[in-house]
Amino acid sequence: MTLANLNSLILTLVTFIPLAGALLLVLCPRRDRDIRILALVVTLLTFAVSLHLPAHFHRSQGGFQFEVSRQWITTPNIHYHMAVDGVSLWLVVLTTFLTPLCVLISWKSIDSRVKEFFILLLVLETALIGVFTSLDLFLFYFFWEATLIPMALLIGMYGHGRKVYAAVKFFLYTMIASVFMLAAILWLYAKTGSFDFTTLQSAISHGQVAGFLSAAPWLFLAFFIAFAVKVPLFPFHTWLPDAHVEAPTAGSVMLAGVLLKMGTYGMLRFNLGLFPEQARRNAPWIITLALVGIVYGALVALVQPNMKKLIAYSSISHLGFVVLGIFSFTQVGLDGAVFVMLAHGVSTGALFMLAGILYQRRHTYEIKDFGGLATPMPRYAAFFLFIVLASAGLPLLNGFVGEFLVLSGAFQARALYGIVAATGIIWSAGYLLWLYQRTFFGKITHQENQALPDLSGFETAALLPAAAAALLMGVAPLLWLNMIDPAVHTALLPFSDVLSKVAGQ
Repeated sequence: MTLANLNSLILTLVTFIPLAGALLLVLCPRRDRDIRILALVVTLLTFAVSLHLPAHFHRSQGGFQFEVSRQWITTPNIHYHMAVDGVSLWLVVLTTFLTPLCVLISWKSIDSRVKEFFILLLVLETALIGVFTSLDLFLFYFFWEATLIPMALLIGMYGHGRKVYAAVKFFLYTMIASVFMLAAILWLYAKTGSFDFTTLQSAISHGQVAGFLSAAPWLFLAFFIAFAVKVPLFPFHTWLPDAHVEAPTAGSVMLAGVLLKMGTYGMLRFNLGLFPEQARRNAPWIITLALVGIVYGALVALVQPNMKKLIAYSSISHLGFVVLGIFSFTQVGLDGAVFVMLAHGVSTGALFMLAGILYQRRHTYEIKDFGGLATPMPRYAAFFLFIVLASAGLPLLNGFVGEFLVLSGAFQARALYGIVAATGIIWSAGYLLWLYQRTFFGKITHQENQALPDLSGFETAALLPAAAAALLMGVAPLLWLNMIDPAVHTALLPFSDVLSKVAGQ
């Protein structure tokens, strides 16, 4: 097979290998060990195949690559149109990177309905990759909604405590919000006869969509509501803590690491890509919500008695930086926003894995039930400290680069934005280091903590790649930014007058 032929097939392969693996699992006998091995092989194969994307990506090009477009349904006019740019490419790789880690971290913790668990995980992986690769809005919406079912089932079947309540809340919040986006997509199709993103973008930019000017504010808002709930942006965040606390470890990793990025990716791709003028007009109040989310999420995390809730609220704070960077309309701010998406996926995914490891041993997330764990679990304590420092934004680790770039863009847009957002970094250091101190330092006050086993081989195998990625992203960020930057430049072309104004200040 020639390289050109492989390039035309690669997105289909990456997207549907996990689904094919799920079908194999359906046929696999109910031997738990064989099921786990097959799930690991499929996810590792998907990750290996996905590395073809950055390896053969033309870094200097800002447009879409690895494009495939075929007629899928004639009436209505729906195409199987998939492609990636420097933004969506890394989100695909992030998804394929985290999924095998979820398999490893679930090796021992999932001991009932094992086949169903890994089938749901693989179906979820296919749906997530489809969201980031689809350029037909119908196909995009299909994959967008397809993520809800496996995620809700993972929470409801394998979670803890009020797991059914959390699953239903997650499903209803995100599904109802998505209906607004569906209405906007159907309006655009009714006016243009196409679901294709590039066709719609061209028609809108050339003023060829009848009635668009009067409908644009509502269309922008419809897309934005769907994405804001998924992020989740304050005040649409109330479903997230419940979902995180009750979800199994792998569910929390995929939820924080990838699902939340669907919202910020949607804002960048569709709110900015299709409605640049509305994005410009609505930016002040959206940035205000992002700043409130940064500070609010950090302050609420600071007072959480539950480890998983603390990490959940930290996600609200960190993703506020992403929204701030996107709507700063600056090159450096948007570069930083994409980098924060990736860095947050790695570091917060690792934090949820670490919390899950502790839950397996003590069946509690309450911080007061720990203390002095550095003595019986030194390797675990070392990994936890490394990931905490990455999440807090220590220089030379992944959290620093993206937040620094976002703050640079925020200061360029307006100094006040940067000042308020910078306080979020101070608070994040506070709640993360305080969490570490209360969990690992001091005397062991609970007898059951005296003999807790340190990391097992499977747990170490899951944490090592995440820690290595956090270090590599901090030391060599240009490996990512060299591909992100041209795509961001292309996305910002409709805002060139804003960029010129910023550059002239």
